[in-house]
Amino acid sequence: MSEIQGWINLYKPKNISSFKAINKIKKHFSFKKIGHAGTLDPLAEGILPVAIGKTTKLIPFIQSDLKCYKFTVYWGTQTSTDDTDGNVIRRSHIIPNLKDIKNNLNKFIGFNLQTPPKVSAVKINGQRAYILARRNKDFKIPEKQVYVKKIQLLRHHGHTTTFYIECGKGFYIRSFARDIAMLLGTYGHVLSLERVKVGNFVKETSILLDDLLKISERHDLFNCILPSVSMLDDILAYEINDRKDIVDLSFGKSIMIKEDFAKALFSKKNDKKNIFLSSKGDIVSIGRLIGNLFIPYKILI
Repeated sequence: MSEIQGWINLYKPKNISSFKAINKIKKHFSFKKIGHAGTLDPLAEGILPVAIGKTTKLIPFIQSDLKCYKFTVYWGTQTSTDDTDGNVIRRSHIIPNLKDIKNNLNKFIGFNLQTPPKVSAVKINGQRAYILARRNKDFKIPEKQVYVKKIQLLRHHGHTTTFYIECGKGFYIRSFARDIAMLLGTYGHVLSLERVKVGNFVKETSILLDDLLKISERHDLFNCILPSVSMLDDILAYEINDRKDIVDLSFGKSIMIKEDFAKALFSKKNDKKNIFLSSKGDIVSIGRLIGNLFIPYKILI
């Protein structure tokens, strides 16, 4: 099956790490190359884009897509992990009301600085933060810029509030729960977390991990694998059919593309550094244009 490439829109269940989920798929189908975009915490569930074969080279382009989450914050306690997996480290009798929560949501919209949780995969001097935290090491995680497009309050009842958020790469929901609670004069942690969308990957068309692992027939597997070009959000891809162009690209050679495509590309607000070529629904190369000369720097043939 090493020749198979494309995307699987996987729905990862709770209580399994993203790495273990991917490893189960790799072993079950004997894939030589497999990867995922955007790690989900073990306690989180939801969309985990999985790349098969040479499509793994496209993972960086999925990583930058906007992601949507539905999650619930529990007010009044802070944990060592900022979710239900950790020990309670602080308590407060203050439970924010609906009006105060709504009035503070806009403060998180747009670009802001955020400090990742101490139990996270962020590297501190070459070491993962969660490893240092387990060893009870004293360390600080630097702030980083994150982006939030939209926040909605879906439900508020007693000690819990459920939100929907659309955010960019590197945004931590656990940090948001911690920070908004502190802004409201109390403590908080994530009670439940579900990722419902990553770019073009949506919950409605995803496949459960258990259902995927039940597949044994090659034909049924193909039905679960999406073409590599289909999941790249809002890109302009040039379709090539000429056999000579495909052969030249496979050797890393530059090829000429039609002038009308080059003009269309440069008339739009696209990332001019990353030009995509496709063939029969799959990305075959990524490169740059000089005039209408395509110069490849990644080959997926």
